Amino acid sequence: MTQTARRTRAIAASTRRSSASNRAAVSWGIGVGIIQAATPLVLWWLDSSTVYALGLVAIAAIYIGFAVSDGRVRIIAVESGVAFAFVLVGAAAVTGTPWLLVGLKDLWQHRTHFVANTRWWPPFCMAVDWVLAAIIVVEIAAGLHFQ
Repeated sequence: MTQTARRTRAIAASTRRSSASNRAAVSWGIGVGIIQAATPLVLWWLDSSTVYALGLVAIAAIYIGFAVSDGRVRIIAVESGVAFAFVLVGAAAVTGTPWLLVGLKDLWQHRTHFVANTRWWPPFCMAVDWVLAAIIVVEIAAGLHFQ
């Protein structure tokens, strides 16, 4: 077998593993997104928009954690900036839903691999964010009270 044929087989095998990994990450993300959509039921004394905003701010810490595990100072600085933006968006989220925007950040991360060693994280987080955004849109359309 030639070296080119071996490389081609290795790339094909890697793509199959990556595709299966992405499917698993998205499946878990959908499940977690549904659970996260139910968090206002657990924190019933708070308005739903406040609970969702707090969840968005909590996610910011996860972005910093992945950046620290990457170890590059530039990545830590950029992701800390992103986390700060999440805090600002979370404050604004008390009156709206920014989850689609967060999903777009995850899609960008998945395409660029800006933070190293996060193969499963972007598709997982994107699924969580977009499932939660869809559920919130349905709740708003149904007339659910968001304060």
